[in-house]
Amino acid sequence: MTAGARYYYGWNIVAAATFLTLLTVGMRMGIGPFFLPMTEDLGFSRNQLSTIVAVGMLFYGLAMPVAGWLAGARGTRVTLTVGTAIVLLATAWTLVARDPITFFLAYGVLLSVGLAFTSPVALTPVLSRWFTRQRGMAMFFLSTGSMAGIAIMTPAFGFAIKAWGWQSTLLGFAVLFALVTLPLAWMVIRDEAPEHTDLLPSQIPAPGAAPATPAAAAAKPSMTVAQALRTGPFWMIALGLFACGYSMNLLGTHGVPMLMDHGFDATTSSLGIGLIGLVAIFSTLVLGRLSDILPRRYILATIYFVRGLGFLALMVVGTHWELYGAAALGGIVWAGSIALSSAILADVYGVRLVGVLYGWAYLGHQIGAMLSSWLGGWGFDTYATHWIAFGGSTALLFGAAVLSLRLPGRALPPRATPQPA
Repeated sequence: MTAGARYYYGWNIVAAATFLTLLTVGMRMGIGPFFLPMTEDLGFSRNQLSTIVAVGMLFYGLAMPVAGWLAGARGTRVTLTVGTAIVLLATAWTLVARDPITFFLAYGVLLSVGLAFTSPVALTPVLSRWFTRQRGMAMFFLSTGSMAGIAIMTPAFGFAIKAWGWQSTLLGFAVLFALVTLPLAWMVIRDEAPEHTDLLPSQIPAPGAAPATPAAAAAKPSMTVAQALRTGPFWMIALGLFACGYSMNLLGTHGVPMLMDHGFDATTSSLGIGLIGLVAIFSTLVLGRLSDILPRRYILATIYFVRGLGFLALMVVGTHWELYGAAALGGIVWAGSIALSSAILADVYGVRLVGVLYGWAYLGHQIGAMLSSWLGGWGFDTYATHWIAFGGSTALLFGAAVLSLRLPGRALPPRATPQPA
């Protein structure tokens, strides 16, 4: 069914991808409820488990280029199936692992690889193929799934662990994950998109018509991954995602302790950080709509700039209402950078390369996440201040905003050219 019909099937794929992202990101980022029960049951120190989790984040990023390549070479269904099998195997191994090395290999490495194969990186290529006119909105739904995963799965894990223990909770999640992922992959996901995707009839070019814009004419279908990795736009996107990963993980790991050190109680600090994710769920829908109307690079630059202001605001707030105001401001622009980055990569390099390029760019996101986890603790332990890590985040985000303004514009959907009578 084409976009000109009443309903476009591509939105079924968006819904499936969003739900899968909720589960995947919810598991990868919802480690908090598992942390203390794991240390108490396994006899690990907090430092040991923190190291396992941090290195696991790196493997999560390292596996993403492979996931993006596999999705492009063998299809989304195969990639999701392989990822689900790895998640099941990793979970079974984790449940019997009792020493740090074995637990690291099972939970830190193998589970991270499995989740990477079912992450948004594996779903970005299929959405890019199915959407042209509304590609930004489709990608933003993945970000909504990510935010919902953090907001929903974290308390769900906390309740389940309290009732049944961390091992039963992890096993139950793996079974549920397989029961949801495999049917969606084989019954809903379709790699083959209609010829003209979601373009309106008036936007479908006439046969033999020239590309409608210089950007479209400049597209290079024969470009290889190696050639794309040597181009400026890719590195601008990758450096921006580095700043994104640094800031997101810094806030997730050290945001509550920072606010408590500045005089807020634990409940108020948690509510302030949680408000960011809550606002982000709704703001992504608005930003997604805007990204299909306005130049994407300008929206991406605005997101990075406002997020940098938000980090500064969180460092200087002194009252509850100032905290909640700063959190709401940050939440408006919290989830848009990843969706826009993937959409811009598809615009610039085409849907054939977007999966593997997004995977490589997202590796920068995970390296930034690792760095901020370490720097946040080291900076405070060494200099008794959070300004090193949080100030660094502001500087990185402002730099990412400047780089985003230098990105090329996207090719607008072509409009039909009137034919001579």
